[in-house]
Amino acid sequence: MKHWFAMSNADMEASSSIYVAVLRADGESPLAPESDEEAVASGVEEANGETNGDEEADGEGESDGDEDEDRVQIDFEGLNQRILALPVQTGGYGNLEAGAAGKLYYLRSSPAGRFGGGGGDLVRFDLDGREETVLLSGVVGFSLSADGKKLLYAGQDDFGIADAGGKIDRAKSAIPTDKLTVRIDPRAEWQQIYDEVWRINRDYFYDPGMHGADWAAMAEKYSGFLTDVTSRADLNRVLRWMCSEIAGGGDQRADPERVGGGLLGADFEVADGRYRFAHVLGGLNWNPELRAPLTEPGVSVTTGEYLLAVDGIDLVADHNVFARFENTAGKIVELTVGLSADGSDSRTVSVVPIPNESALRNREWVERNLAKVEEATDGRVAYVYVPNTTTLGHTYFKRYFFPQVHKQALIVDERFNGGGQVADYYIDHLRRPYISHWATRYGADFRTPSAAILGPKVMIIDETAGSGGDLLPWMFNKLGLGTLVGKRTWGGLVGTLGFPVLMDGGFVTAPNLAIWTEDGFVVENVGSGPRTSSPAATRSLRRRSKSSLSSWRRTRPPSRSSHPSPSGLGARAAEPVAGSMPGPSPHLPRKMPVDCAPSGANASGGSFPPPMSNPAFGTGNDTSARHR
Repeated sequence: MKHWFAMSNADMEASSSIYVAVLRADGESPLAPESDEEAVASGVEEANGETNGDEEADGEGESDGDEDEDRVQIDFEGLNQRILALPVQTGGYGNLEAGAAGKLYYLRSSPAGRFGGGGGDLVRFDLDGREETVLLSGVVGFSLSADGKKLLYAGQDDFGIADAGGKIDRAKSAIPTDKLTVRIDPRAEWQQIYDEVWRINRDYFYDPGMHGADWAAMAEKYSGFLTDVTSRADLNRVLRWMCSEIAGGGDQRADPERVGGGLLGADFEVADGRYRFAHVLGGLNWNPELRAPLTEPGVSVTTGEYLLAVDGIDLVADHNVFARFENTAGKIVELTVGLSADGSDSRTVSVVPIPNESALRNREWVERNLAKVEEATDGRVAYVYVPNTTTLGHTYFKRYFFPQVHKQALIVDERFNGGGQVADYYIDHLRRPYISHWATRYGADFRTPSAAILGPKVMIIDETAGSGGDLLPWMFNKLGLGTLVGKRTWGGLVGTLGFPVLMDGGFVTAPNLAIWTEDGFVVENVGSGPRTSSPAATRSLRRRSKSSLSSWRRTRPPSRSSHPSPSGLGARAAEPVAGSMPGPSPHLPRKMPVDCAPSGANASGGSFPPPMSNPAFGTGNDTSARHR
């Protein structure tokens, strides 16, 4: 079942179709098969038909049963057998509306992902012709007029009004909303926003008792500051003060849209009176979300080069380098760069700045951590970073976990985790138990589950991880999956499910979802923490971890035995035959070696190698060395 709050739905798609129900038991199917043969009427039949038609025409208006004809009759018995699927392709459907007789209008998109579709095609279905007509693409909503002759549509960034009878010309039907302006009184708006934020928290906060705060008194207490507010930033400060009285996590504010800047994906330093590139971030230029502007083909700016000019205007250290890139994200900017501060041997390149560098910086940090773990453990421990518990975290987990499932132990790093959903997707994979191995005629044996790391697990946490980032280590610890290392998480495990937008385009959240168990409300304002998080304990843990890694790295991995001999599998003897596959061990679920070989004698009569004795990391699972 698809559930909006479960991260395990991330790879699922919801599809649907459109159905029609025949309400009356004696009703005809609107989709009944039709013959493609045309009947030829004789002259007598035509004459009779004309006469009958005249009689019908003369009798028009004589019936006094118009009201009966308008009455809707529903025969519920057998109704489930009178539901038919329209001949349309499976997809994501919504906004279904009925137009003129026999005409249906709806939006169709690709099968919806975790949060539904992002707009699609506006389609009209003709019951008579049994065919679809795409009227307009890129539509997120529409509404038909009462007579079904006109429709109002909304695109991603536009609106329009058009005739409902045929294909829509976007340019001709567009409403010029870019020319709409309104004069505002900021102080009046700030008063209204203040009142609205107070009301949103009053009506949506999950605890009607407001955590013990006298919410009416708080409105009065902080309203006195409004006379001194001179900017939206000032107002935000007052709103933070008021909302902090609830002492609840997950309360957020957002400013209305502002003009942003463009970034190059680099660190600067001042040298010789100029700005010099101290570090150029790498990326994955084939991935639009990880594009590094300075490393693209034809640009190739490197660390150590000077940024001499922007769009032909000289740049020196006295100038603000970031001011030169205001409102340039996604636009072409010309840079003059060179290895000399005096501009000799300089060159001009065209770059397209990005609005945010966080993805590039995060990827570089993650890859650096991955390399450290790889080197420190001789490639035997996996490192997986999860930045949140929603879309990006799901992507990171798949990107880093599955390519490392051959490794023997796992470090999950959830520092700075921004939360999102219930991270059952991570937990489901981390807790997968050993099931079996499979022997093949040729090649190495393989394991079920294949996508699992069955050895020791550690999760690194810190005080910046919150919401879903609080819940993830709490579940990890509750289920006994491993050890928590680091600092106690933020303690903001409440959820926000949507609220009215403020009049200037900003918004505020009021947590209306909170976690509780048989022990009462948990985690909120407490967080999830390791057994100890004092500075001295953390330093001691680091020393012991480094010592364990060093010792574990020097330990020889356990040798591999061949799989047990299948000889005698068909025998019906009560006693096991020498060399037969050993029986199941009662200790397999909890005390199985990480290489997942069952305990007992191997085919050659020797015993399986003992598991590694290091308690910090357990045994290995080097699937690249299945046989000696």
